[in-house]
Amino acid sequence: MGRFKRVFVIVIDSLGVGPMPDSEKFGDVGVDTLGHIAEHMEHFQIPNLVRLGLANLHPLKGIAALERPEGYYGKLRETSNGKDTMTGHWEMMGVYTAKPFKTFTDTGFPPELIAELEKRTGHKVIGNKSASGTEILDELGEEEIATGHMIVYTSADSVLQICGNEETFGLKELYRCCEIARELTMKEEWRVGRVIARPYVGKKRGEFVRTSNRHDYALPPTGTTALDLLKENGFDVISVGKIRDIFDGMGITEAFKSKSSVHGMEQTIELAGRDFNGLCFVNLVDFDALWGHRRNPVGYGEELERFDEKLGLLLPRLTKEDLLIITADHGNDPTYTGTDHTREKVPFLAWSPSFTGSGPMEEQDTFGVIGATILENFGLEPKEGMIGKSVLGRMG
Repeated sequence: MGRFKRVFVIVIDSLGVGPMPDSEKFGDVGVDTLGHIAEHMEHFQIPNLVRLGLANLHPLKGIAALERPEGYYGKLRETSNGKDTMTGHWEMMGVYTAKPFKTFTDTGFPPELIAELEKRTGHKVIGNKSASGTEILDELGEEEIATGHMIVYTSADSVLQICGNEETFGLKELYRCCEIARELTMKEEWRVGRVIARPYVGKKRGEFVRTSNRHDYALPPTGTTALDLLKENGFDVISVGKIRDIFDGMGITEAFKSKSSVHGMEQTIELAGRDFNGLCFVNLVDFDALWGHRRNPVGYGEELERFDEKLGLLLPRLTKEDLLIITADHGNDPTYTGTDHTREKVPFLAWSPSFTGSGPMEEQDTFGVIGATILENFGLEPKEGMIGKSVLGRMG
């Protein structure tokens, strides 16, 4: 048995903490997701994150750093070439990504891809642009229902999304079309990180509601991950939120979908009451999807406050045999131009009731320290080609 029986890794999706040294190459100048959120909050109440060291890790307007926070805190730089969800999560678990995934935010998908998708699915494509999922339903949902056409759209992420009304288009047909889209987008020039089925219900504009039957068709990681090694060696790997989709199910032993970030934390709190031996890996996507991409710093800050409340319920449920790590997968500065992710460092907060010390940790050059730390905890060696060095010995 390792030093900790259970490790909880919570990813606050897109909570960057300042620009990477190479951020300008990605078109990101002066970005700072957390710092700019704090500047827009009149009264920013995140006492539990502050307790663990967040205000010591990053100056926050209106919030004083603590003389002695309870956690270890530092910043992680991204080694991989990208700023998307899959690249960030894969790197956490030891995989380096050299070539970023394709995005089609400005142009929509190429005519050749759309033509092939129409031919293979039998549906005419409408939309084919970057859009909010709720807005494109209001714009085109009635047309799809009336004609049987298929709404295809993208976002600032590397995704191809297909909407289907559950009553008229049908879930089975929606999933079939997404499987075809996934096959087509395996081609290098069309290679997107995820194809997403976006089912919805309702009959007219203003009444459309997306359902929880969303399904992501991701690419499998391009190398062995810490999750694979944990599973192969008999440890539990429990995913909450979209972790299962990000890793295409690889290395996962049990998965829970979340309806929201608050729900994801409620699931995590419930899992903390269960006996397991291994990793609970959590993604909280609302920060990114609802607030970062929509450039709403106050909404983002209020979501952090809701998270902090749930964190306050989680901490008392953890025992001396538990390690909690809070981090992010990229930035998404809600005050920056456009709607894209931002190339940023991410936080690393670590806490356990067993800790007798706390304080700053030196900045690390890869997110991969997280997976490496988990592997060392459970007595496992990384496979050749995996990146990241453990920081387990620096915490105690």
